[in-house]
Amino acid sequence: MNIVLITGSAGLIGSESVSFFADKFDLVVGIDNNLRQYFFGAESSTEWNRSRLADTHSNYRHYSADIRNIDELSPIFEEYKSDIKLVVHTAAQPSHDWAAREPFTDFSVNANGTLNMLELTRQNCPEAVFIFTSTNKVYGDNPNYLPLIETETRWEIAEDHIYYKNGIDENLSIDHTKHSLFGASKVAADVLVQEYGRYFGMKTGVFRGGCLTGPNHSGAQLHGFLSYLMKCAITGNHYTIFGYKGKQVRDNIHSFDLVNMFWHFYQNPRAGEVYNAGGGRYANCSMLEAIKICEEISGNKMDYSYSETNRIGDHIWYVSDLSKFINHYPSWYWTYDLTATLAQIHDSMLLRMAH
Repeated sequence: MNIVLITGSAGLIGSESVSFFADKFDLVVGIDNNLRQYFFGAESSTEWNRSRLADTHSNYRHYSADIRNIDELSPIFEEYKSDIKLVVHTAAQPSHDWAAREPFTDFSVNANGTLNMLELTRQNCPEAVFIFTSTNKVYGDNPNYLPLIETETRWEIAEDHIYYKNGIDENLSIDHTKHSLFGASKVAADVLVQEYGRYFGMKTGVFRGGCLTGPNHSGAQLHGFLSYLMKCAITGNHYTIFGYKGKQVRDNIHSFDLVNMFWHFYQNPRAGEVYNAGGGRYANCSMLEAIKICEEISGNKMDYSYSETNRIGDHIWYVSDLSKFINHYPSWYWTYDLTATLAQIHDSMLLRMAH
């Protein structure tokens, strides 16, 4: 039997992975205990998504285990052992603002939870491919020291700075920079996944995401940029822009496109490899530009205000350079541009609200 094990299976990337791999594996084993509700409140509960997956995919089996507790994880690995061919580890505490509230919780989920998953994989199914969703926050605020220019609606890399014309690649230093505690816990996990590949020879891949998005995101103010923005556009709830004149730039990758990157890696894996994974030059926007698109799609004028106080360690401009991944896997390319992604988020959100 071929099994894929997915942590954070009711979250954005986890649930996309369940749907993507359901017809490619005999069994999809999901692990998710809805910690997102604890992090961000009842409106961010992923229970609706867990129920949707169970109703949609007959070969989906769910476990409400806590990745911090190896005694809860061990029986799952022992049950399936070498039948597990792929592990997709997406479970995380994902907000750098929230991490400062409970540093122990943040680190235990992001770092210790990842170590638990790696070691249980090594002990039970060492030949499995292990994929980890890291973050661009491992680079800290180093991107803010790149030569940037201000335009009418966004910050942008200076035209004469040729090296970064396609975005930020994997060679940017992760040292001597302010990460936020979230960024630091993800660095620890990121390096662990690399080390299990390089030291133990396991087939591990690290994907440093930009803004990950899609219709199955339970967006909140502290996490889920486009999803939460569209929610405010639909409901009329107030939205606050934090710093940088609203011109801070993010690249946005649809959850399907990211999971498709995982699929390409799985078919031809490497040991301890690292890839930047975002919308790149194909799909990126500033806060002001995103608000405009949300208004156009929803037909509503957004209620928003501006605060001069930016979030600590927040990026002014971040666009991922995916040249390395595309060079390794040339048959992969983006499917969803920014407008298509936001339109899908809008329609999916309206449908959920109607029910």
